[in-house]
Amino acid sequence: MSTTNEMRQALVLGGSIGGLLAARVLSESYAKVTVFDRDELPTEATDRKGVPQSEHSHGLLARGRQILEELFPGLVADLTAQGATAIDVQRDCLWVNDGHPIPRVASGLDGLCVSRRALETYLRGRVRALPNVEIRDRCEALGLLADADGGRVTGARILPRGGQEERHDADLVVDATGRGNRGPTWLAELGYQPPAEDRVDPHTVYVSRDYRRTPGEADFAAIVCSPSPAVPYGGVAVSVEGDQWMVTLLGVGPGQAPPTDDEGYLDFTRRLPAPELHALLSRAEPLGPPRRMRLPASMRRRYEHLTRLPEGFIAVADAVCSFNPAYGQGMTVAAAEAMVLRDCLRQGRQELSRRFFAAAAKVVDVPWDMAVGADLRYPTVVGPRSRRTRFLNGYVSRLHIAAARHPVVGRRFLSVANLMTPPPGLFAPGIVARVLWSGRRAVPQAAHPEPAARAEELVAR
Repeated sequence: MSTTNEMRQALVLGGSIGGLLAARVLSESYAKVTVFDRDELPTEATDRKGVPQSEHSHGLLARGRQILEELFPGLVADLTAQGATAIDVQRDCLWVNDGHPIPRVASGLDGLCVSRRALETYLRGRVRALPNVEIRDRCEALGLLADADGGRVTGARILPRGGQEERHDADLVVDATGRGNRGPTWLAELGYQPPAEDRVDPHTVYVSRDYRRTPGEADFAAIVCSPSPAVPYGGVAVSVEGDQWMVTLLGVGPGQAPPTDDEGYLDFTRRLPAPELHALLSRAEPLGPPRRMRLPASMRRRYEHLTRLPEGFIAVADAVCSFNPAYGQGMTVAAAEAMVLRDCLRQGRQELSRRFFAAAAKVVDVPWDMAVGADLRYPTVVGPRSRRTRFLNGYVSRLHIAAARHPVVGRRFLSVANLMTPPPGLFAPGIVARVLWSGRRAVPQAAHPEPAARAEELVAR
């Protein structure tokens, strides 16, 4: 196989958002990029079988919007012209955490309210328009090709629907096949140990429903009412294109699943510490029946810990780490991983796989710790609860109290949650002082003796 740039080829297995972002970055470094997806890809913004979460509420965090606008200049303007809503994350959203609302003030954190189906369709159109990228649908990935000693992946086996198996050579193969991916199995077929897996089951049930949105009927673009151990249910409403509200209700633990009948669905919102959501649904016209989804376990595959790894293979997005989607991090993390891949390629192709997985792990660490740490607050969720986890959960519970009284604390929390500020930012002296003063009655005993410096040490580990 030629080593010249002109002859380099890359394959992306999976054409969802993670795969499309990988293809966009690869198009800068490879002469030819081919994306394969098992589904028949729609030309319109519709849900598809391979993305079951598409029917549920989505939004683009500030870091995700920033990256996508860099990779696809004009994206925000194009999508808002199609009906998406560009927002200031703090000013334009109602946030209620542990029953405590965050004051709505301008924050400079720019997000985007858009459905998953509309965003993916737009990205697919932009990627398809790249001159060196081809997208082929109705093609299932069967496995990897490797050189004689198995030290390098050299391509993939592809089965077109209704056709014969094809063998495609490549310098790099990207596994972007999502939560149910077979990457570890494919590596095992080449004689490699599968990566260790971290798994946490959030025991959460989603029920989503679309409603007609009347422009001007609300002074907010989204509502995010998060569950807590004391109130193990919540709800989200996001304004999206087509003058619609995408609404998702969720319950954590046994007996907390939202109902799927009309009356029960509306009545469920009466229980939430965000009366605005109940008021909104009381007057809005539903556009279809509620749709139920039992969340699968959050899964993180520790490729970065493998001592033996073939060159020419990486995995991205949900194929590396799939989160509890209640925290809205998945698309933004996929975007951040795409930037890691771009940086690694600009540094050269030597040991690309190892360098990428090591750098991607650092990107995943923050949202994984945030999501899993929050899930582990619930006694029904099984997982290790370290002293660090207990401390952070206690501190964040107090921070929510302070955020309701101090907009600057709310902004800092949202900046961290939107992956714009590293977690140690929650322990800046001005933030700690307000948290300690506002939430001193709510702090767990184990957290009392930790000064700010010690807190920063714990969160940075």
